[in-house]
Amino acid sequence: MPERTSYPFLKGHGTHNDFVLLPDHDGRVHGDLPAERVQALCDRRGGIGGDGVLRVVRALSGRGAEWFMDYRNADGSISEMCGNGVRVFGRHLVEEGLADPTQPLPVDTRDGLKVLTFAGGAVDGDVTVDMGVPQVLGESKVGVGERWWTAAHVDTGNPHAVAFVDDLADAGALTSPPEHDASVYPNGVNVEFVVRRAPQHVAMRVHERGSGETQSCGTGACAVAVATATVDGAERGTPYRVDLPGGTLTITWREDGHVLMAGPALIVARGTTDL
Repeated sequence: MPERTSYPFLKGHGTHNDFVLLPDHDGRVHGDLPAERVQALCDRRGGIGGDGVLRVVRALSGRGAEWFMDYRNADGSISEMCGNGVRVFGRHLVEEGLADPTQPLPVDTRDGLKVLTFAGGAVDGDVTVDMGVPQVLGESKVGVGERWWTAAHVDTGNPHAVAFVDDLADAGALTSPPEHDASVYPNGVNVEFVVRRAPQHVAMRVHERGSGETQSCGTGACAVAVATATVDGAERGTPYRVDLPGGTLTITWREDGHVLMAGPALIVARGTTDL
């Protein structure tokens, strides 16, 4: 058998949406990051466990960021963006002295440049991300078993189908992807089930493509806030509280069309592995 080489990793989460981070600053350790390695790392029994992998590598796009977040879902598939992940990514850079928390931090992603700010310029505290301008693309349908709902089709870097339900339990166990229209979502879709709690306050569950039901989804929370604000006819700049199984995010759809997402991000472990 070929010799197995150890490499460093970290474990972090944002509202319990958890990730394995792989420092690979010069792109020499993990190459194209094979899907099999991602699956092994994210395995919750035989690996480290996570909803996805964040490879920390220097950016080559020339878009004005030093760092690129190479994000993979737990099944090894490539994803355009991860809202909770990019906050954890930024927290790691600050804790390692690779970024200044008193200054805005641009991070390059497959969905373009995202700019992070750190509450009070502190190493700890909430992280806010400018998630860019969402696209509200009409309606679709999603189903679980024999039940179907109309869903708002919102793109926040990843495609989302946002369905308002009477009770979050209506979504069932979410052990498999909800039914959806493949002609609308040819590359799959993240599906959010949403209930209202109070004015500008909702709760949600999410099934993420490539990862299954997760405790939180940042781009999904943004899509939910945008869909809810659209139905409400809310003034731009109105903050929405979005409760997820893993915690709470605050989403603000600004006058200029950009969406801001604020929430916690933590690094909880580090070590080496040869998975």
